[in-house]
Amino acid sequence: MGRFYVSCLFPASWHFSVSPSTCPRPFNTTFRQLVALTLLTVLVSLLYVLLVLDKNRWGRLYQDRGDSQQNAILEDLRTDIPLNFDFLFADSHAEVISGKQEGVYAWIGINFVLGRFDHISDGEGSVVEVNLPGNEAQAAVIRKRTTGVLDMGGVSTQIAYEVPKTVSFASSQQEEVAKNLLAEFNLGCDTHHTEHVYRVYVTTFLGFGGNAARKRYEEHVLRKIALTNRLLGQKTGMTQDIPYLDPCLPVDIRDEIHEGGRTVFLRGLGDFDGCRQTIRPFLNKTNQTSTSLSGVYQPPVDYQNSEFYGFSEFYYCTEDVLRMGGDYDVAKFTKAAKDYCATKWTILKDRFDRGLYSRHADLHRLKYQCFKSAWMYEVLHRGFSFPVNYTSLKTAQLVYDKEVQWTLGAILHRTRYLPLRDIQLDNFKGNHAHWRGFSFVYNHYLFFGCFLVVLLSILLYLLRLRRIHRRIPHSTWIGDAGLPSMPQVA
Repeated sequence: MGRFYVSCLFPASWHFSVSPSTCPRPFNTTFRQLVALTLLTVLVSLLYVLLVLDKNRWGRLYQDRGDSQQNAILEDLRTDIPLNFDFLFADSHAEVISGKQEGVYAWIGINFVLGRFDHISDGEGSVVEVNLPGNEAQAAVIRKRTTGVLDMGGVSTQIAYEVPKTVSFASSQQEEVAKNLLAEFNLGCDTHHTEHVYRVYVTTFLGFGGNAARKRYEEHVLRKIALTNRLLGQKTGMTQDIPYLDPCLPVDIRDEIHEGGRTVFLRGLGDFDGCRQTIRPFLNKTNQTSTSLSGVYQPPVDYQNSEFYGFSEFYYCTEDVLRMGGDYDVAKFTKAAKDYCATKWTILKDRFDRGLYSRHADLHRLKYQCFKSAWMYEVLHRGFSFPVNYTSLKTAQLVYDKEVQWTLGAILHRTRYLPLRDIQLDNFKGNHAHWRGFSFVYNHYLFFGCFLVVLLSILLYLLRLRRIHRRIPHSTWIGDAGLPSMPQVA
């Protein structure tokens, strides 16, 4: 399979206004002509993905504005696009995708770029036995081992990986929950080719991103300080002279929490292990087996024969300050995180001023690196139950020097049967499809026709002027001074 890369051209919600009536449509005349010419060399599938709205990042914004406005914007897209562009576009091409869909698309994209959907070759080492969904009675299929995906953003954390073996459940309730977390899909040439049927577990945990976790931690600190001060009659954190000692901040750094008109003063203690113990309850782990964050079901992972890539905060935590991005080593990471937390803020600030950290690191990263390192460790090893000796995790921002977006996976998933579907839909649409293409094709002929008419009119006008000029009699010269004389009119 070839390798190609894409980026979202319209990824942000500011491309659409609050209501469709004031929506700055990207389909005005000038832009439409530009895009129409470009479309001749762009894959139909790419055009589809440009219109898919990411629910996990932007869906919440549309939800706040109201479902009616969201539906109106989508309906506006479904109406305008077929009228202005000559490419295959169904109503389902403009939709708000779920977090589960985004996770599946991201998993497909990264595995495609890594070549994990290719057929195995002789001597292939990274293979796995797979019990194909729906064909468990048949012999297991041997194919390339796929890669799992870990992604921690500011608000949410996501995990996605293939479940090659048939899963057994402890109860019918657990089975019902698991069905909503498992996605089964076929990436083969058609529905009859089952060699590329995949069963993928994907879950998004809202509130478990790095920034959201810090916010929850600060709320915990506020409650703890208020309770302690009320019971013991203290004033911890009420003034800068009596700050609350925060184990999750570097040594001696000063910070403040503002809540409800009051300010709580903090001073860093720099205790990495103490920070981990403090934030561990935020994982909401339960005593049930096969569960992860907040007691959500998680099928077992074969850690002896698996591989994961960690993106976003997994990469920032290991690379921006600690400069350990790439192959994850828990012992080295833990030591580096402890040393960083235990370093005085003045020293860290001096290193930052001398440019010793990554160019992506800023003061906000330096201030909360200790907390986020502890949170990443707890989520990975306690929340998702990765063993401390796990060595097959790579933290990365780019793959083959390219940023892999979920949009690539959406293209691959939605266009796997596209040639056949094109033929079927074109036959079904019939004259309607021909009418849609009329404006795109014949507008060009109309333009050139008008141009020729205008050009011909100019030529005829010039010829007429020339004939009129020839009819005027030649001027005569009279007078001694040789001055010209205009002809006399009777």
